[in-house]
Amino acid sequence: MSRSVGTVHVALLSLIALVGIGLAGCEARDAGSSAQAYSREQMRIVGSSTVYPFSAYVAEELGATTDLRTPVVEATGSGGGFKLFCAGVAENSPDITNASRTMKPSELAMCQANGVTDITQIMFGYDGIVIGEKRGNPPLALTREQLTRAVAARVPVDGKLVANPYQRWNQIDPSLPDREILIYGPPTSSGTRDAFDELVVGYGAAHIDGYGEAVPTIRQDGKFVPSGENDNLIVQKLAQNPTALGIFGFSFLEENRDKIQTASIDGVEPERELISSGRYPISRSLFFYVKNAHVGKVPGMDEYVQLFLSDPMASPRGWLKTLGLIPLPADQLAAMRDQWQQRRPVTKDSLESAHARD
Repeated sequence: MSRSVGTVHVALLSLIALVGIGLAGCEARDAGSSAQAYSREQMRIVGSSTVYPFSAYVAEELGATTDLRTPVVEATGSGGGFKLFCAGVAENSPDITNASRTMKPSELAMCQANGVTDITQIMFGYDGIVIGEKRGNPPLALTREQLTRAVAARVPVDGKLVANPYQRWNQIDPSLPDREILIYGPPTSSGTRDAFDELVVGYGAAHIDGYGEAVPTIRQDGKFVPSGENDNLIVQKLAQNPTALGIFGFSFLEENRDKIQTASIDGVEPERELISSGRYPISRSLFFYVKNAHVGKVPGMDEYVQLFLSDPMASPRGWLKTLGLIPLPADQLAAMRDQWQQRRPVTKDSLESAHARD
């Protein structure tokens, strides 16, 4: 990842932020430091490909502005990250997992069954899932119901659920272009896929007569193509294919506006303010989860989290915004700092409440 002339500026401000917000965490760090340290000197971070650019940037800054080793950050997908993270409290298990959705209660249960019982959830910003295509195409306006009809394995036709017959967009609605349906999307291990299934397909099925209580699965006849955890690969495919659509995070749109444009969803464009307010229909929060049992055993965990949540990084004036992050308001960011300093553990009740609100 390239580093700009602002690195020194970030380093100085980060140092101030770390000193300022770090005092409250001294007691917690001192308590953790009495634990037997692991032999590895680098943090290991896994999880969401959407969160990866932000996490990797903070990791690079930590390595560049302190004596700590730069953490290793891997894009494994949100679901894949939780599986690795929840495997146990051990030197070879990850310290932090990134997620573009809330942890599921079943994932917390998996963690607890393997002894990972003390986890702090940090929400650090917002993101929108966008439907992109090659720049230069006529503007495209889609609804979530139309998207559901395009991607579902079975759709209602004449009152019956049948294998999806739609091959072209104008077969779904005459107002849509006469183009073949071809959608590059995230795999099942991705948090983006989970959010799309819930916010688009789940919503669409609930608003289309004929589905009843059923939530459709995604079609596997070549019209929806799972394209790996790297959203940049989807962007590259769209730049080469003017008929295809792609599903990916807003931050990747920010980096590729010269090549990619987006469809409006239910009449709303994917803009920062509309995503953060929730008016854009496919909006979501971004998270990382910290294995507190590793604090004090692996160098840099507290420093990494504090740097991530510092004003120079995560505020509306921070550097992560330049990478496409939609930051939290100041009061919410302050609440997340306090959540980390207090090491508040995520609970089954809090996760169930979050999923009920979603």
